[in-house]
Amino acid sequence: MAEKEVILSPEGMKGLEEELEHLKTVKRKEVADRIRQARAFGDITESSEYEDAKNSQAFVEGRIITLEKILRNAKLIDQKNISAEQVTIGSLVTLKDESTDRVHEYLIVGSAEADPARQRISNESPVGKALIGRRVGDRVQVRAPLGTMDFEIIAIGQR
Repeated sequence: MAEKEVILSPEGMKGLEEELEHLKTVKRKEVADRIRQARAFGDITESSEYEDAKNSQAFVEGRIITLEKILRNAKLIDQKNISAEQVTIGSLVTLKDESTDRVHEYLIVGSAEADPARQRISNESPVGKALIGRRVGDRVQVRAPLGTMDFEIIAIGQR
């Protein structure tokens, strides 16, 4: 079965590559040192330090595998293909919430880069799906866990 393509911005790709390098060169060594120290204390069968270090090792190795898979299947967003006419991955979209008149600005990114706290929403999220392919002036209705939201697209750009 083919692995799923992961859409990344150049900035997102760089961040994941840096995280992977840090895990491989710094974190692996730190965890190995913690395991060595815990073993030096003697009986490891009831050592919480050893157990914690082994859990950290499993997390680090799991994250390394995940990042390698993401990077292997990455497709970079071509900034030249981002239009001010239509919402695509990489678009910076300004929306007006029609029920509150509040204005929101979101960057549409692939799922690996989504970070709603930083206004980076996935193209696979309910809002992201509703926006892809839309134009300035379009109204979109989004069904979300908290109910239905209505937005008007007031601007499309790029970051």
